[in-house]
Amino acid sequence: MTTKSTKDTKRTEWSQSLEELGRQVVDSAFKVHKELGPGLLESVYETCLARELTKRAIPIGRQVPIPIVYDGETLDAALRLDLLVDELIIVEVKAVEKITPLHEAQLLSYLRLSRKKVGFLINFNVKLIRDGLHRLVL
Repeated sequence: MTTKSTKDTKRTEWSQSLEELGRQVVDSAFKVHKELGPGLLESVYETCLARELTKRAIPIGRQVPIPIVYDGETLDAALRLDLLVDELIIVEVKAVEKITPLHEAQLLSYLRLSRKKVGFLINFNVKLIRDGLHRLVL
């Protein structure tokens, strides 16, 4: 008989809850895109996505500042996460022609600076939202 350690069980539970939270983010993005379609400003999609997640009783933060530590000093560099979902997942909302490597690098930097593991880059300016969803994991 094999037994799992408490550490393994907690990691599995955390992974499952993170996966479920990710599914809620994706499902919310689908709902917002289905209702609004492409062609609006990022701020509109951010507001509606935040509202949808809030309706699902998921805690979110909007325009969450990320401090920069440089040379041992904490600086306010005006970096802001579009959405921080349940203190675990970063969501960067875009309404652009296409996602570029620069957008992905931005999210990866935000993940690293905030010490988060999972982020979504969601481009609402697409015909099918599945083409606009990008999940990045550190």
